Amino acid sequence: MSDSRLVAFERLLNIMDELREQCPWDRKQTMESLRHLSIEEVYELSEAILQNDKQEIKKELGDVLLHIVFYARIASETNDFTITEVINSLCEKLIERHPHIYGDVQVRNEEDVKQNWEQIKLKESGGKKRLLSGVPNSLASLVKAFRMQEKAAQVGFDWSDKSQVWAKVEEELAEFNEAETPEQREEELGDLLFALVNYARFEQINPDDALEKTNQKFKRRFEYIEEQARLNGREMRSMSLEEMDIWWNEAKTKENKIG
Repeated sequence: MSDSRLVAFERLLNIMDELREQCPWDRKQTMESLRHLSIEEVYELSEAILQNDKQEIKKELGDVLLHIVFYARIASETNDFTITEVINSLCEKLIERHPHIYGDVQVRNEEDVKQNWEQIKLKESGGKKRLLSGVPNSLASLVKAFRMQEKAAQVGFDWSDKSQVWAKVEEELAEFNEAETPEQREEELGDLLFALVNYARFEQINPDDALEKTNQKFKRRFEYIEEQARLNGREMRSMSLEEMDIWWNEAKTKENKIG
């Protein structure tokens, strides 16, 4: 590591120590109180990445790094662990899970790397950990479905080609249309969404990214309608869908020209 990186990280650690010792707010924080703030920071980083805003990504990465250092500082006060132990533990894990770099294991492609990673994780648990237990229950459902499918695929529980996956989507759609009770429709909709997530995986599309980009697109276009209604002295509640569609299509046309 270059001296500038060492100096920068040491500066951050020193500032964290000073804040923890001298700032009333920082002294008061616990791991539990920081938890929801950390989640918020990760979502902000995710948004910056989707917007491809490099300067904002840099800023949000700093915020996430601050939280990592903050947790380690809190833990060091009770002699649970230190930032040094966090980093060394990570280094050992990376070396252990990359035997094709730090050992004599041969791999053909990234899929072999992913399979080795999952198998090593299971060995590390001494057989006590199940494959899907590595997917947190607190993950958003769309992300959780994608990660579970990825992990299952690493041990061969997967379709052989995407035509089979699309056939499953069509099968689930038919079952949803045939469902009669609200409970049945809810279950079948869940199956349909799960199948669509699986198809996205075969298309190498992250479904959470795809949906969030659509969310942002809808937000931009809807806000354009709101702004045009304001400029024209109209109340949206009094407008027909056909009237609002005109402005929606205007927003769509403007986006396409920019793109």
